[in-house]
Amino acid sequence: MIVLTSDSSSDIAQRSDDTDSLWVRVDQLEQATGWQLKPEGVCLGEICVPLFEPEREAWIADADDRVWFCYSAFADKIGQKHVRDGDVWSLGSVPEVRRIGLESGLAPDFEMTDRNGDTVRLSDLRGHKVVLFTWASW
Repeated sequence: MIVLTSDSSSDIAQRSDDTDSLWVRVDQLEQATGWQLKPEGVCLGEICVPLFEPEREAWIADADDRVWFCYSAFADKIGQKHVRDGDVWSLGSVPEVRRIGLESGLAPDFEMTDRNGDTVRLSDLRGHKVVLFTWASW
């Protein structure tokens, strides 16, 4: 199964007994989603979402000789949009991360190719004034 996020694509294992939900092996969770399962909850950098006992029981399970986490149920809890098309899951941005970025007034780091074919990262321009122009055809 393929999991797409805004900055990565991961080919991960699929739980054989429940293909309707996005179950991610705990050892592949960070690679696929950026989140980690920790004693205090599910964490993305400094953001930690506690899991209460009913959620732990429902969302963490043993199957196929592995420990799995039901990411689609967790995404519903945090308001993260997700969609499935066959064996591909696409995950939207995490609302809390988006909110923090808007409050700070800082654009997220990204990279692009300039007209000379060189890769330019926004973080490379830190300390300089930068104007970003964006547009969309729709």
